Amino acid sequence: MSAIRFDNVSKNYGAHHALNEVTFELAKGEMAFLTGHSGAGKSTLLKLIMHMEKASHGQVFVNEQNLSRIKPAQVPFLRRQIGVVFQNHQLLFDRSVFENVALPLRIAGYDSRELARRVRAALDKVGLLKAEQKNPIELSGGEQQRVGIARAVVNKPSLILADEPTGNLDPKLSAEIMSLLEQFNSVGVSVLIASHDLALIRRLKHRVIGLEGGRLIGERPAQVS
Repeated sequence: MSAIRFDNVSKNYGAHHALNEVTFELAKGEMAFLTGHSGAGKSTLLKLIMHMEKASHGQVFVNEQNLSRIKPAQVPFLRRQIGVVFQNHQLLFDRSVFENVALPLRIAGYDSRELARRVRAALDKVGLLKAEQKNPIELSGGEQQRVGIARAVVNKPSLILADEPTGNLDPKLSAEIMSLLEQFNSVGVSVLIASHDLALIRRLKHRVIGLEGGRLIGERPAQVS
């Protein structure tokens, strides 16, 4: 069973080939890195998984669902299966930490009791339960990223996509964020992390998928301890 599968996928923006005949698979419960220079196609690939963009050629599957055949009414359910962690957090500074994490649940229509239970469980997992009433601007960069992770997992997704989640953090905080993502992976959540932090990736033992100029250029298999 695969969490993500790309079968000969290309994405064109006019004459620009953002992705060119990309084929790869992320197994359910697997954690892997997606690497490549700026413009290599990492962000485009993630947008295809989230169905923010559609492939020009080939087929994208998420949890065995063919996204080329998905109906508009099915897209919200698809996205609830995917937790997304951004480099710049994309937090709302006019709302509390609690409300930032609660936002996906409010959109999904959860009742207040279940919403509060899930938000506090997510904040507890990232070590920020005591900060629920703070404004995100009061938190450090690493703490803001933890809020972003809590928001990504509050819906209990089966898949987490992280787009340069440590891009603005120092090495110690970067290691803490990666450890958090590994903890979610250890309980069966599939995780795909786009990153150009090669030093950090080398220290970890997960599979590495390389992109260059929109093409898959090779993989490093997961390393066994």
